[in-house]
Amino acid sequence: MNEKLTGLRQALNSRYFLWTLLAAPSIPILLSLSAGGRRATHNAVHETGEFAAYFMLISLLLSPLLLLFPRLSPLRWLLERRRYFGVAAFSYAAAHLILYLFDLDSLRQALGEFLTLGLGAGWVAIFLFIPLAVTSNGFSVRLLGARRWKSLHRLAYLAAVAVLLHWIFVENEPVPALIFFLPLALLEAYRFWHIRPRRREAVSA
Repeated sequence: MNEKLTGLRQALNSRYFLWTLLAAPSIPILLSLSAGGRRATHNAVHETGEFAAYFMLISLLLSPLLLLFPRLSPLRWLLERRRYFGVAAFSYAAAHLILYLFDLDSLRQALGEFLTLGLGAGWVAIFLFIPLAVTSNGFSVRLLGARRWKSLHRLAYLAAVAVLLHWIFVENEPVPALIFFLPLALLEAYRFWHIRPRRREAVSA
């Protein structure tokens, strides 16, 4: 019995198990695309963009949530694997971009939409995602050093703002986007309020 529990625990802690969970939303999207049609591609553009935003939000919410609930072991388990959610967010964002370009009628249309606030913010988010995804590994932490690596990955918050603007101005419905992003804003405000006294003490010391 103990061997079975140990095997189950190892399977749940496996990176392959987590990658399978993160890849699961792509299965119905791929099945829909396999049927073909402009409608399927258009829907896939929206779905991949939504999952990119969801996984990015999860990766950013974990630290402030653990600050609120330090004894909640599932949060700690997820935080230790936060990079996977960031890479998944980039993967869905890349698929979102590819499908968007495929869905366009011409390159001229892409260049024209690039200058709009909503699409421009989306491109900014993609450009910010790239260095974050490339450095989401232990080798990059050792190469850059922990402090510089953390400074680089603060770009994730700028990317979150770009994603929020992209969502609002492309969909023209700010309420759903704000509902998803408001918890992140509130939790980050709480984290800033919580750690500010410690920073002052460190500076004084």
